[in-house]
Amino acid sequence: MKVLIKFWFVFLWSALISISSIGQTRTDDFGNWMMYFGVNKLSDKWSIHSEIQWRHHTVEPNIEQLLIRSGFNYHFNNSNMLTTGYAYISSHPFDKDSISRLSAEHRIWQQFITKNNLWRIFFEHRYRLEQRWVDINPDLTHRARYRIMASIALNKPNIESGTFFIGLYDEVFLNIKRNGVFDRNRLYGALGYQFSGSTSAQIGVMNQAVNGFNKYYLQLGLFFNPKLYKEEKEG
Repeated sequence: MKVLIKFWFVFLWSALISISSIGQTRTDDFGNWMMYFGVNKLSDKWSIHSEIQWRHHTVEPNIEQLLIRSGFNYHFNNSNMLTTGYAYISSHPFDKDSISRLSAEHRIWQQFITKNNLWRIFFEHRYRLEQRWVDINPDLTHRARYRIMASIALNKPNIESGTFFIGLYDEVFLNIKRNGVFDRNRLYGALGYQFSGSTSAQIGVMNQAVNGFNKYYLQLGLFFNPKLYKEEKEG
């Protein structure tokens, strides 16, 4: 219980840092992230996580990071899911005329997601652990992340085909076994549309606060989650 209380204290403190830093510290031009996410079921209990993020220093193409993440999900039920996977991240300098690489990172990650709802507000709590190897730093580093996301259905009581919704989240990153515990905080707001049961999109803005510096990113996300197996019909 004491560990949980400490965790929530750090989370709330870091969220306040992100909110209070907006408009008070230096901000560069908007960056942009173009993102694809997929959760494709192989069976009732198992699915594949696939993800590509193309991140840019500015709104126009000027690559900052390329992130490719994959994993296997185990679904306990419709509300709880456990995942383990691998990610590759390449980072690039602010240079429109070059795509040279600053660093490459290999990452193993584990996460647990649990969901609940209150009226038209659908909450998702994501707890993630990361083990990180960056080629410019020989030491293995560890990081913990917690994200609380709320999706608010606007024109229907549930988020289903034809639903417009608002997406909001705050995520805190914490270093493990390092002097500086706080790593970064991300605060996000977006408008989304559910095209079908398996496809949705969001467009929004994220503020990322790192070491007293914050920057805004325009984000466009596509979510495509068709099942890769045929369900057996009863009867």
